[in-house]
Amino acid sequence: MQSTTITYSVKDKLKDYAALSKFTLSFTVVFSCVVCYLIAPKVVLYDWGMIVLLFVAGMFVTGSANAINQAAEKHTDALMKRTASRPVAAGRMSVTEAYTFAAVTGIIGVIMMWYFFNLSSALLSAFSLFIYAFIYTPLKTKNSVAVLVGAFPGALPCLIGWVAGQDDFSVGGWILFGIQFLWQFPHFWAIAWVAHGDYSKAGFKLLPSDKGPTTFTAVQSIMYSVLMIPVGLLPAYFHMAGSASMWILLACNLFMVIQSIRLYKEMNAKAARRVMFSSYIYLPIVLLALLADKVH
Repeated sequence: MQSTTITYSVKDKLKDYAALSKFTLSFTVVFSCVVCYLIAPKVVLYDWGMIVLLFVAGMFVTGSANAINQAAEKHTDALMKRTASRPVAAGRMSVTEAYTFAAVTGIIGVIMMWYFFNLSSALLSAFSLFIYAFIYTPLKTKNSVAVLVGAFPGALPCLIGWVAGQDDFSVGGWILFGIQFLWQFPHFWAIAWVAHGDYSKAGFKLLPSDKGPTTFTAVQSIMYSVLMIPVGLLPAYFHMAGSASMWILLACNLFMVIQSIRLYKEMNAKAARRVMFSSYIYLPIVLLALLADKVH
């Protein structure tokens, strides 16, 4: 009976560490990094050992940033329904334990990037972690410019993956960075629109208007969705993509514009959810389309 209790406590602790690192979110972030690594011309597509190493290092770095975020936002997380059950907010894990986890995983992840890939990707990883954890996180309760600041560490995984594979800061990496950078604005504003009530309780200022979900937010979403169209054509212009993926990117970008226009017309949470879910679909389709061109 005693061993069963111990087994369950270990299992629960592991679940808490997975929640602390926001495993699902970290996985999607690292997915972008790995795909952009594979897109890099110098990379051998099916070197699974290097792919696994990049994935593990990325999960460590991203998990570290998320752990710092939860430790710093213990009290605000406790105020929101969707985050109140997180291990630090719920009191199942101390702030000290969360920071210790973050320090260990962050250091290991950066060292892995340096040892197995290159110094540039390691420094970029450390820089991304720093901006997310120590600039974006505290800024969320101060000013809506936090979304702009957060878009940099949000897009850096694409550049990190490219630099890890290509070992330089050539134009392809910046194009991939630009695609994910612009994508984040309609994506995060849609999330902030849907969760506005919860975010307001915690004092987060994530919408462009201090009056909450307004037409200004919808217009901003349209603007950034439109900006995604010319940036989406750059891979073809710089010979990173063929005609097939170019048309896929154009279709995806137009789809995001349409969903943002629908948000402007309808001005409700249902339309915001459509933008949010469209953005979830957009990114993997675009990145995998670019990767498919390299495979062929």
